[in-house]
Amino acid sequence: MKRLIVRRQNGMTLIEILVSLLILAVGLLGMSGLQTVSLRNSQSAYFRTQANILSSDVAERIRANTRGVVNGNYDNNDGEVNAACNTLVGCSASSMAGNDIAEWKAALASNLPSGIGTVCLDSSPEDGTTAATACDGSGAMMAIKIWWDEDRDGIAEKRYVSVYQP
Repeated sequence: MKRLIVRRQNGMTLIEILVSLLILAVGLLGMSGLQTVSLRNSQSAYFRTQANILSSDVAERIRANTRGVVNGNYDNNDGEVNAACNTLVGCSASSMAGNDIAEWKAALASNLPSGIGTVCLDSSPEDGTTAATACDGSGAMMAIKIWWDEDRDGIAEKRYVSVYQP
């Protein structure tokens, strides 16, 4: 009679489990990194959409006040809230322009982190920073420049520019 000798391997199952846990951990880390990038890009797209909507908002305000555009009331206007401009009478074109810009800047500040902007005549609208908007006051195009702090480091470095021809 032949005897079968059975040899057992000890510890092999434990190694297989450790390797599979390592592979699973690397996969989960990759998924969390992907999720982080996805959230960051989603937030960035949201901010760009808000900037686009706010740019359209001020362009429509400019379009509604043609007398203010002809008089140059929107060019580099800092804005000032005028309660009379929210009624049917009692608001001049220049007061309406100031009120429009003030309300627009308030919307920028509330919808974008460190959101600021300017509306100006500019022959080269793709330049400028928050400190120096680089509006040269020439040309027939109104530049709508918006900046915000996308990465929340305290510096409004992201810029959205649209051009409007009154």
